[in-house]
Amino acid sequence: MTKGDETKNAILDTALAMASELGLEGVTIGILAKATKMSKSGLFAHFQSKENLQVEILKYGASIFIETAVMPALQTEAGIPRIRALVNNWVKWASSRAGGCLFVTASNEFSNREGIVRTFLLQQQKVWVGILRKVARSAIKTGEFRQDIDCDQFVFELYSLLLGFHLYHHLLHSEEIDTRKSVALDHLFDKYRKFDS
Repeated sequence: MTKGDETKNAILDTALAMASELGLEGVTIGILAKATKMSKSGLFAHFQSKENLQVEILKYGASIFIETAVMPALQTEAGIPRIRALVNNWVKWASSRAGGCLFVTASNEFSNREGIVRTFLLQQQKVWVGILRKVARSAIKTGEFRQDIDCDQFVFELYSLLLGFHLYHHLLHSEEIDTRKSVALDHLFDKYRKFDS
């Protein structure tokens, strides 16, 4: 890694923390320059525009998410244990940041705004849905889920559960959130589980 790459990653570390708390729109080149003690022109040279900065923050966040949440889960035993690991890792990811999951908050910010940031978010969310679909299929292969389940419906319900957790944790500050999440996840598994006759 070059010194330029190290500098850029240090900038993105700060930018990611800021975006998690303030939202992507809250991170400007001027504010980030002040936080990193760099000149605006020096920072601008790395990103060229606010939109490029926002995309780079999302890319950087995605790489950390894949490394810390997805990859460890995919190394877990296939099937329901893998799904649980992925859910628990996502919950840790979302809970460890002041504003929650960067991708959830950014999706709210950019859902109706055309441009490169929204395009990247759409691509990133398709990758995430694909990962959820993959772990659902792993539960079919292990025989824990029925062969005839609609994987896309399972993904919709699982992702809805995660978004519900996000709301209850970050806005409602529910004290029962862990219990509610576990019960909801168990109910979801029971709906798709293959029971021995």
